[in-house]
Amino acid sequence: MPDGCTPWPEIFTDRYWAAGHWRGVTLDNLLRDWALEHGPRTALVHGDTRLTYAALNRRVDRTAAGFRLRGLRPGGRVVVQLPNVPEFVVTVFALLRAGAVPVLCPVAHRTAEVAATVRACEAVGYVGPATRDGFDHRAMAEEIAARSPFLRRVFTYEPPGTSSPYGGMASDAAGCHYFPLGSVDAPPERARAGRADHVAFLLPSGGAAGASVLVPRTHDDYAYQARAAAELVALTADDVYLAALPAGSPLALGCPGIVGTLGAGGTVVLVEDAGPAACLAAVERERVTLTSVTPDAAGRWLDALGASGADLSSLRLVQLGGAPLDRAERAQAERTGRELGCRLQQVVGTAAGPLVLTRTDDPDETVLGTQGRPLSPDDEIRVVDADGRDVPDGESGELLARGPYIPRGFYRAPDADARSFTADGHLRTGTLVRRTPAGDLVVTGRLGGARRDARSTRDRGA
Repeated sequence: MPDGCTPWPEIFTDRYWAAGHWRGVTLDNLLRDWALEHGPRTALVHGDTRLTYAALNRRVDRTAAGFRLRGLRPGGRVVVQLPNVPEFVVTVFALLRAGAVPVLCPVAHRTAEVAATVRACEAVGYVGPATRDGFDHRAMAEEIAARSPFLRRVFTYEPPGTSSPYGGMASDAAGCHYFPLGSVDAPPERARAGRADHVAFLLPSGGAAGASVLVPRTHDDYAYQARAAAELVALTADDVYLAALPAGSPLALGCPGIVGTLGAGGTVVLVEDAGPAACLAAVERERVTLTSVTPDAAGRWLDALGASGADLSSLRLVQLGGAPLDRAERAQAERTGRELGCRLQQVVGTAAGPLVLTRTDDPDETVLGTQGRPLSPDDEIRVVDADGRDVPDGESGELLARGPYIPRGFYRAPDADARSFTADGHLRTGTLVRRTPAGDLVVTGRLGGARRDARSTRDRGA
């Protein structure tokens, strides 16, 4: 593992290899395999743009060579802050193929959050919109670069049909170089040998560890997560996944999301407008079979369904992600399944894991009343009290977990590691759950910050 990352102990790596969870293939090489297997099939759809698997792989090859030509080196961290456009998928896989490390950042984040991310990973590059929703991302990148000794490459995305307002490549007084993302293109080079046990990308923790704390995910562990989640929902090449949530969010990226759908040979439909009108139209137009939404978004879909008149008969599964369903949301979820004519699946998890999901063959009471079970048969979970003692089924306690896709530490964050991981490698999720007699988990709340700090201090023997 690279510097700043905590490896899995050898006994666990041997176990995950023996079980077939980890297979030693990098995500960018998996894309090559998918292109060979599914070449003429449609991989990505965005509005009128359609990319086959073969075309996607070619664009990734040429973009990777373009990134290298413009100075990105293996191991360099690059913040990616793009909306749901094909360039997001191309950029992430191209950076992987170039040997760089994508650091995914929500497109809604502004200067303070992006600057904190740049500092946390010492990012050498940034990829984002030139402007979006009235915000000047290029000016933000220029401001951050002026204060950063590392950020020296900025690549800005412009929607098709527009041109760069600054006339192409440029440099500023701090020595940072600016390139239109559309100009990043070069003849492919010989494929470089990557290691699947190395970090593929860094994800925002999205939890109590802190907004700028990053989660390192290896090729091996993330490929396994996406594949296992795809198998769990019986995803095939005939499926069409609608990425209505931000593409870099945990649910849309790999639960099974974009990566899992591409791995199965299916089609990913990307929508920038997450409003119900645009999403319902996309479901009808592309014959979407599965998607992921928040309970609130599902409610807005139902409210808009009558007026839209959209034909949603292709939908077979809607994943409900985010917070557990309260009483009103449960009633709404029942209505969602009934009116959309599809199965529902609850999914709870963060970038660091674990993923807890209901199964598609679970009875409605389990789907609506619990959050399900961990994704992997090798996920080890505990439910503990404030003193770290296991509690009996039916009692509430903090969920601890370790497994083949759950990292053993954050990226260069020893203080967060001390708070968030036990000595034997379990992640303290900060989520309070109770376990039913059938083994399903029900989220009951969140652990307070003061209690977490007191517990981690006690565990360190202070």
